[in-house]
Amino acid sequence: MAPLEPHDALRTPQADVQDSGCQHPGASNGHHYAHGPGAQVDRAEAEAAVRTLLTYIGEDPDREGLVDTPKRVVSSYDEFFGGYAQDPEDILARTFEETDGYDEMIVLDGVEFTSHCEHHMVPIVGTAYIGYLPKTRVVGVSKLARVLQIYAKRLQIQERLTAQVANAIEDVLDPRGVAVVLRSQHQCMASRGVRQTGAMMTTSRMLGAFRESREVRQDFETLAGLNRR
Repeated sequence: MAPLEPHDALRTPQADVQDSGCQHPGASNGHHYAHGPGAQVDRAEAEAAVRTLLTYIGEDPDREGLVDTPKRVVSSYDEFFGGYAQDPEDILARTFEETDGYDEMIVLDGVEFTSHCEHHMVPIVGTAYIGYLPKTRVVGVSKLARVLQIYAKRLQIQERLTAQVANAIEDVLDPRGVAVVLRSQHQCMASRGVRQTGAMMTTSRMLGAFRESREVRQDFETLAGLNRR
């Protein structure tokens, strides 16, 4: 992989959509999802919508194999898009300062994730590489993966997902720098359209020292194993 340069997925108003999390009224009990101020959709309405789609593609939603499909699809959506009911900043809130003066780079690589393209609602499957340079606080390493999963469990474009993860880490931990690289395959490109099954998309977001210093970026590439790919 070519050395990372600081012209990454820049922070834009679009990239910051729902950066601080979005709580669905009633999402905690799985009964309603909200899609705007005060908007609610009953679960039965969601299941009816799936029946409509089954009819649209030429199927009989009442045949034996499809009778329970609407319920299963809506239950799957509860899991696929559960990130709307979680605030990633809450995940990062518990930090540690007793690190015996450790101030070197922390890298978590090979974090697998699945998201869904907001244009076609089909899977994005990929791997994340996350690093940061702590200033005074560090966070449990699993929390970095959880932040990624929260944002991934929303309708996404890869550029925004990359920016949201990096921005959340920067906003809560206030580190000297943050680096996030995502490599993924988009089923909207692999299973339809141009049908490029082997194509991978790579995005990066560099903040602070990672953006300012080529040497810091190269250290991150080495620790994350990116320069071996």
